[in-house]
Amino acid sequence: MDYYQFGLTETGAALVSPVPAWHEHISSHRGAHQTMSTSAYQLFLLADHLKLSLLERQRAISLNIESTRQDRHIRRSLSQFQDGIEQLESQSTDLGEAEDDTSDLARLKTQYADLYSQFHGSAPPSAEIKKPNPALASDFAAAQSRPSRTTSSLQKNNKNVRFHDNPDEHDAEAQAHRAAALFSDHQRYRDEPEAPDQSRMDNPQIHTYHKQVLREQDDQLEVLGQSIGRQRMLGIQMGNELDEQVEMLDDVERGVDRHSATLQRAQKRLGTIARKAKDNWNWVTITILMMILVLLIVVLK
Repeated sequence: MDYYQFGLTETGAALVSPVPAWHEHISSHRGAHQTMSTSAYQLFLLADHLKLSLLERQRAISLNIESTRQDRHIRRSLSQFQDGIEQLESQSTDLGEAEDDTSDLARLKTQYADLYSQFHGSAPPSAEIKKPNPALASDFAAAQSRPSRTTSSLQKNNKNVRFHDNPDEHDAEAQAHRAAALFSDHQRYRDEPEAPDQSRMDNPQIHTYHKQVLREQDDQLEVLGQSIGRQRMLGIQMGNELDEQVEMLDDVERGVDRHSATLQRAQKRLGTIARKAKDNWNWVTITILMMILVLLIVVLK
């Protein structure tokens, strides 16, 4: 189908010139190729950025620096790189272009494989592994629908069959007996027992009851007073014993003072005797030497 282009001549008349259909096809193909080149250029820039990030990561590892945040950034960039390559593949398939070793798409795939192996230490998985086989679609659908049926059947079984550790748990009569056995009045503990019912007692009986209660309270108070008296006597005895201990400690302290004074006097006497002995030792030495000299003179004559 041919298209027509409208224009004006120098005289103002309309000029209609046919435009062949292949011209529009070439224009659209040129726009798609320009878009594809722009995307490829962006992916090349992303590849350069990934190379720099991997170099920084290797340097951080060599310096024993944690690179968790940088790893997340690199992983996200690799995912964007892979998505861009897949978009370029779909565009080239729509345009019917043949992929060769020198095309941008082939070079981008090579760079992606190199960057992926540098980061993960292994080659990237192939596209065939990622995409499920269309021939096995029915098997996948059956496998996905099977667990739901199994779950529903288990739920039905759980609803229909119930196990109980105590068979008589739902028996109302058994529960009533257990409650009566556990919470009966004669088994309850009370700090202050309840007073008996006095509504059916006459005045003398009430008076007698209160007299008995007062007598019991008097007995309890008497026992309590005796206990307090015994504790008071024990306290007095403990106080007397403490006073005796204090007196004994005072006697010991006075004895220690006396003995320390005696030792000081004896030390002074020993010092005096030592000084006198030192002085007398000199005179004894002189006397002995004089006696030896006299003996020598007598012997020599």
